[in-house]
Amino acid sequence: MTAPSLSAPPNSPPEAPSRRQLWKAAIKLPMYTVAVMPILLGSATAAFETKRLNGGILALFLGAAIAIIAWLNLTNDVFDSDTGIDVNKAHSVVNLTGNRSLVFAIANLFLVAGITSIGAIAWLQQDWTVLAIILASCILGYSYQGPPFRFGYLGLGEPICFVTFGPMALAAAYYSQAQSWSLLNWGASVFMGITTSLILFCSHFHQVADDLRAGKRSPVARLGTARSAALLPWFCGTAFGVVVAGILWGAFPLWTLLTGLSLPIALHLCRHVGQHHDQPDRVSNSKFIAVKFHFWSGLALSGGFLLGAWLQ
Repeated sequence: MTAPSLSAPPNSPPEAPSRRQLWKAAIKLPMYTVAVMPILLGSATAAFETKRLNGGILALFLGAAIAIIAWLNLTNDVFDSDTGIDVNKAHSVVNLTGNRSLVFAIANLFLVAGITSIGAIAWLQQDWTVLAIILASCILGYSYQGPPFRFGYLGLGEPICFVTFGPMALAAAYYSQAQSWSLLNWGASVFMGITTSLILFCSHFHQVADDLRAGKRSPVARLGTARSAALLPWFCGTAFGVVVAGILWGAFPLWTLLTGLSLPIALHLCRHVGQHHDQPDRVSNSKFIAVKFHFWSGLALSGGFLLGAWLQ
């Protein structure tokens, strides 16, 4: 007599994720690079132009940005639970805890911590400009999912993401270091705005059915997955084009060509989504590829500006 096999039958359904795995997905640790990269890049462009970098201000700003992203992530789960769009999302923090009020309270504590850190920067510099920019960014961030606006349901999430994590975040980071404005920084902010918006754009491919059911008209839901996938090479190409144009114009240091090291990740993202755009299970990881592209391209671009500052 042979012993029964301990392995699962070939056609058995996949094993349900453990609660630990669900919490890991809910916390979204890789997504916090979205907070770090704009502040790092804005500070790096300031260092390139002013030849100085205040490490204490940078550390305060990074801590504030991480806290504000935690607020955004948690409140998005709260507001999505209100509309029912997350009914099938096992790794929603609200679904995991079963306590909407607690999650909302913790989210607001993160917001207070973030704003307090930015307030400390403003107080140290006796200049409230940075605080004003960040408060405006938080209001825009709230309008993405928060009632009564819910602009994300109208397909405006990507433009909001571009503005808040591109021009506004980089302007605030630059100003915190230099107490001035810069056209070079505005150029770099276009790159950061595009790569950050790509993460949100790619997060829609696997949940089109849920979005449509809840009345959320994301760009992918409006255009369809095939046409949306065809846009990715244009978005990535535009981001790299900004860097090339900056170098040719003489504004960006030649070292920013290091951004090209992230090109293989961009190509992988475009190919992966192009092949699996209509297969939710296969395309659901595309937002994490977009996060990887955002992180490494942002790090390379920031490094290019810092090298330019040091070598000059």
